[in-house]
Amino acid sequence: MAQALTIERRGIAVELRAAGRRLEGYAATFGKPAKIGGFTETIARGAFASTLDTSGDVLALVDHDQTRLLARTKSGTLTLNEDDKGLAFSLDVPETQAGRDILALAERGDLGGMSFGFRVPKGGERWQGRQRELRQVELLEISVVSAWPAYEGTSISARCRVPPRLAAMRRYMETV
Repeated sequence: MAQALTIERRGIAVELRAAGRRLEGYAATFGKPAKIGGFTETIARGAFASTLDTSGDVLALVDHDQTRLLARTKSGTLTLNEDDKGLAFSLDVPETQAGRDILALAERGDLGGMSFGFRVPKGGERWQGRQRELRQVELLEISVVSAWPAYEGTSISARCRVPPRLAAMRRYMETV
């Protein structure tokens, strides 16, 4: 009998920076409670360590849509690492329609947040009543979320350092 495949997706509060054609921020933060349906969930430090230690391929998507690929670890266009705050990421924005759209929305501050898709291996979670702690996850993808991520209070701010001369040229070209 085939076993059902369960992939969980979670939104998380992040700060996203746009620098040139690179997006950086946090796809997940540690120890921050989030209400998910009828329970509260937190992510423990080190929850992503086993994924990061393997050479598996993690994707960066838009809204968990596999047809809107932004980057991936296998090609080196997505880097992930854990620090004291959470799961940090940096991705090179592609010169595609999805890439241009996400960069434009990030620069305007219009994005909703970040999310991630994962599986929980046996023994990777701890439950206490209606509280779940993710202690180990198999990370499959991170996603830029355009509208409403699963976690309330998710925010993204874009910071793009554009030299004043280039900014003035851009404003001039927009008025022509």
